[in-house]
Amino acid sequence: MPPVSVQLHSLLFKLLLRRRLSSLSASAPTSFGVSSRPADHRPSPPSNPSFSPASPDGVATKDLHPDSLSSLHLRLFLPNPHHHAAVSPVPHPLRRNSFPQPDHAPGQGLSCRASSSFHGVGVSPALAPKAARDYGGYLPTTAQSARKLPVIVQFHGGAFVTGAADSAANDAFCRRVARLCDAIVVAVGYRLAPESRYPAAFEDGVAVLRWIAKQANLAACGRTMAKAAGADSFGAAMVEPWLAAHADPSRCVLLGVSCGANIADYVTRKAVEAGKLLDPVRIVAQVLMYPFFMGSAPTQSELKLANSYFYDKSICLLAWKLFLPEGEFSLDHPAVNPLVPRRGPPLNLMPPTLTVVAELDWMKDRAIAYSEELRKVNVDAPVLEYKDSVHEFATLDVLLQTPQAQACAEDIAIWVKKYISLRGHELSY
Repeated sequence: MPPVSVQLHSLLFKLLLRRRLSSLSASAPTSFGVSSRPADHRPSPPSNPSFSPASPDGVATKDLHPDSLSSLHLRLFLPNPHHHAAVSPVPHPLRRNSFPQPDHAPGQGLSCRASSSFHGVGVSPALAPKAARDYGGYLPTTAQSARKLPVIVQFHGGAFVTGAADSAANDAFCRRVARLCDAIVVAVGYRLAPESRYPAAFEDGVAVLRWIAKQANLAACGRTMAKAAGADSFGAAMVEPWLAAHADPSRCVLLGVSCGANIADYVTRKAVEAGKLLDPVRIVAQVLMYPFFMGSAPTQSELKLANSYFYDKSICLLAWKLFLPEGEFSLDHPAVNPLVPRRGPPLNLMPPTLTVVAELDWMKDRAIAYSEELRKVNVDAPVLEYKDSVHEFATLDVLLQTPQAQACAEDIAIWVKKYISLRGHELSY
């Protein structure tokens, strides 16, 4: 049983969320999609440090709107290239599975001083003065001297109707992931329901992968033209400098939280179907944190824990009614139930999948069952279940500093490094 403070927070959380969902059900949604609601979250402003050795956080962030015609919002997290995350190799008493710490491959050092030399990353030298202001003292140097980092695309939780990529809780969680995994994190502010129902949020996830692929291709063209003509003019104004200098899209991981796990799984399936059309983006793994899965045939946990903490069954049902198209509500909808037949490509084509579940989460059994189906076709799909934990125990603002939340982030980082490390660690659960 969780502490009394968590139980009290849960009661207040469910009261406010149920009121919010009821108000959304009663109101007439606009035709324009929204990616966040200011009344629902406390936004965290972006920070662009100069990566000094004394920096307490060591992660730079900035916000992007890749498409001016949509409400899609991204927040990029770039870890300090001089910072090396330390993951505790000691088995933690709050997690049921643990394994030794892998060796860290020392990355090639890179200069983080402000510089006007943007050649090789597809950024025009004329843009350097403005970039120096925008990036708070940090400018990427040439691609030859930049250390390439894997990319983690993160989808926040919130039952499809609340939450944001720039909320204080999501910002803190993504910073933690960026430091521990030593990776660029792209947090996706997808469109919310009921203004934008299924498949809007799922399509936003696919659009982000296409945008990352486009950025990589533009940067490659810029480098090619710079070598040929001594100038990088092709697509210079469209290239995102941080991604061009540091991102390695061939080592891409999708990480979804709660309903974001549903989005991550859908986007992974679409990436598998797209194949080389998304080159050079390659999904090497996905992490599903307490997925928002349901189904018409109740599981044992759905019967036993229906009134569990934070997100109980009645709240989730209301959220699905707001998210699915009107007249198409079904608990066996492909977006809801991962075990329905003909849901997508064969499971044996799916990448390695880590599933995180909470002991007191009523939705855990279906997530575990999905992981079992992946393992039946020889996909590396371990499950981590955390004792005395609740839904979103590692990502809610009131729980971020708990031992379970920190242990979970460390476990995710260790498993993910098996697939994003250039050395190819042979560690698994």
